[in-house]
Amino acid sequence: MANRDELLARAHDYDAEAMRLHPLYRGKIGMTAKCPVRDLADFSVWYTPGVAAPCRAIAQDPRLVYEYTNRANTVAIVTDGTRVLGLGDIGPEAGLPVMEGKALLFKYLGGVDAVPLCLGTHRADEIVQVVKWIQPSFGGINLEDIAHPKCFDILDALRADADVQIPVWHDDQQGTATVLLAGLINALKIVSKELSQVRIAMFGFGAANVATLRLLKAYGVDPARLIAVDSKGILHRGRLDIEAEQETFRHKWAVCLETNGDDRRGGAAEAMRDADVCIAFSKPGPGTIKPQWVQSMAKDAIVFPCANPVPEIWPWEAREAGARIVGTGRSDFPNQLNNSLGFPAIFRGALDVRSSTITDEMCIAAAEELAQCAEDAGLSEEHIVPSMEDVDVFVREAMAVALKAQEQGVARKTMPRQELQQSIRSTIWAAREQVQVLMREGLIPPIPPTVS
Repeated sequence: MANRDELLARAHDYDAEAMRLHPLYRGKIGMTAKCPVRDLADFSVWYTPGVAAPCRAIAQDPRLVYEYTNRANTVAIVTDGTRVLGLGDIGPEAGLPVMEGKALLFKYLGGVDAVPLCLGTHRADEIVQVVKWIQPSFGGINLEDIAHPKCFDILDALRADADVQIPVWHDDQQGTATVLLAGLINALKIVSKELSQVRIAMFGFGAANVATLRLLKAYGVDPARLIAVDSKGILHRGRLDIEAEQETFRHKWAVCLETNGDDRRGGAAEAMRDADVCIAFSKPGPGTIKPQWVQSMAKDAIVFPCANPVPEIWPWEAREAGARIVGTGRSDFPNQLNNSLGFPAIFRGALDVRSSTITDEMCIAAAEELAQCAEDAGLSEEHIVPSMEDVDVFVREAMAVALKAQEQGVARKTMPRQELQQSIRSTIWAAREQVQVLMREGLIPPIPPTVS
């Protein structure tokens, strides 16, 4: 691993490079054709008059839209820009670079065509309505960077609406939780601890940790062995401020009632004392989590400071304070617990079998496969999740999701295992090869060298 000075220098280099290259390429995604155009006569097939025939067929049987259009492979990335990365409410325009980056990851890692939709409204009911209106054009919806508690209301409303027939997924909740679970599964193997026996401190209680808690419970964690902390302290049954606002913060009040079996009180320091695991999705650091809090944790502690763009505590500070395994959301540190390992393949699997939803069990299947991919490559304290460079990771994860959807009866298309694997692999490889071809031909211009 690089030394501290190298890591610090690397951590601060990316801003300048991003500011140099974003205006050069004017964004990161565009639309390319997927059908041949031999000459202008082909437009009579792809457009008028020939296109009327598939239109009439779809009008007679709407299910044919998945066969005759790209709907089966298209996802909308929907945001209002109210909680972008660790930057807060910066608005839909300022959030667009992130959504374009998300679309690039969807395509390159999962072969999924994704369209950024940054909405000029902050109202939950209007966002719900927009998603319902655009549903006919998309095979799935990815909600992104929407502030809580509004994000919970939007996701719950859309998933409960019988008229919404496609998967609606909030990546800041479900995607983050899935990848974190994969990392936790393997970290516990390394330190030889059982998930059912560990004490877990959850630092910050927004969308990511709410969903992480839900997935951990679904995977078998006893909530009584977990302590959650928000900006005002430990969540417990005596938090009258949350009880008074429980209609708005119903998820947080439920956590007050079901966690913290020892009824511990106080703040972050008390929550982390003797904990085996710390899962943090809170204010970007460094300095949000103090080294002395890590020192008070149990032996062979696992610390996941996942705030973006800067973790709550630098990894080397956590290790010096006694943590044995540290994972962050950043690609420039070991153990990147980033939802980019999750959402491209999870949607790939869901789309290929035309799943009507993405269940917790599908997320667990994805997490278990990610954990197994890392284990197959060899576990270590700096390798608890697989690399995004390995295309087979995304193929295997997508397979696990698709098969679980078929098993649960939420898939509207059934495919044999071998056919499914071939379809997933060819789609992902084609997306990566397309980028390489465009680069080789100069249609994506090369990155110019920096001028010193």
